[in-house]
Amino acid sequence: MKKPKIGCKLILLIVFLLSFQFAKAQRETIEPILVIEIQPKKNLFVTRPSVFFIYKRNLPISLLNLKVSYWKTKGKFGINLNQAAFSENWSSGGVNSIALGGLLNYKGEYNKEGRNFTSEIILQYGKLKNSGQLERKTVDRLFFDNKAGLPISKKWSFFGSLSFESQFDIGYIYNKDAQGNEIRKKISNFLAPGYLTESVGFEYKTAKSFSLRLGTGTARQTFIIDTTLYRNNPKNFGVPIGRKFRNELAFQAVANFDKDIMENLNLKSRYLLFASYENINNIDQRLDMTLTAKVNKLINVTVNGTALYDDDFSGEIQSSQSLALGFVFTMPR
Repeated sequence: MKKPKIGCKLILLIVFLLSFQFAKAQRETIEPILVIEIQPKKNLFVTRPSVFFIYKRNLPISLLNLKVSYWKTKGKFGINLNQAAFSENWSSGGVNSIALGGLLNYKGEYNKEGRNFTSEIILQYGKLKNSGQLERKTVDRLFFDNKAGLPISKKWSFFGSLSFESQFDIGYIYNKDAQGNEIRKKISNFLAPGYLTESVGFEYKTAKSFSLRLGTGTARQTFIIDTTLYRNNPKNFGVPIGRKFRNELAFQAVANFDKDIMENLNLKSRYLLFASYENINNIDQRLDMTLTAKVNKLINVTVNGTALYDDDFSGEIQSSQSLALGFVFTMPR
C-alpha cells in the first residue's frame, strides 16, 4: 500500500481540530447555568414607633437672653374746650362764655413674686370765663400717691404708702357788694392747704379692679403757707392761726375701684376716710368718681363728681360735678 501524502494528513488534522472546537462550543452552550435570585420580603427590617424623651432643664436667664418687664403703665392726657356766643338781640337770652380744662393721669404698677409697688399722679385744672363776670376755676387738683406692698396671704398684704394733695391756683368765693358788683375773697392757695399723708397697715385685694387699704397707723401733716386765709376762713383748715403746720395721727381707709363696666365705658372711683385719734367723732370723707365713655380713639365724654366732708373747713357736705367732651390721648394705645 501507498503511504498517504503529507497534504492529506494536513487536511485531516485541520478537520480534526475544527471538529474539536465545534464540539467544545456545543458543550459550552448547552451546559446548564444556576441562577440564584433573592427577593426580600416586605418589611425586611422591623420598624418601631419613634420614642421622644423630654428633659426639663433649668437654664440661667442670662443664657435665654430674655427681657422681662415687671412694670405695667398707663396714662391719659386730655383737653376739654367749651365755648358759647350770642348776639345782643338774641331773643332767648344767654351769656357769652369760654371754658378750658386739662387732665393728666399717669399710673405705674410693679409686680414681681407677690411684691407690689404702685405710683399714680393726677393733675387737673380748668377755668371758666363768662361775659360780665370774673373768671372762675372749674377744677383744680394736684394729687400724688405711692404704695408698696408685701404679700401675707392670697388676698391680704402689708402696705406702706405716701401721698400728697394740694391745688395749683388761688381759690375764691364770690359775692356782690352793695352796688351789685361782683367781688371775690381768697380762701385757698397752693399748699394752703397741702396734705402729706404717711400710712401703714393692711390691704385687701380681691381683683385687679378693686382694693381696700386699712391704714391703722396713719400720720397726716397739713400745711398752710398763706397765713392770711383765716380772715375768710376762720377754721383755717384745722391749723392754729399764725402757724403753718399741723400734725395728726389717725386711722385711714382707702377704697379704689377701676373697671370697664361696659364696652367703651369705664368707671373709676376712690373713697377716702380719715378719722383723727384726737377727735374721732369728726371723720373726714371724700368720694371721687369718674365715668368715661369712649367715642373713638381721640374723643371721650367724661362725667366727674366729687363729694367731700371736712369739718376743718365747713360743717356741711361739699360737692362738685362736671360734664366734658374733649380730646384724650391714651398711653399705651
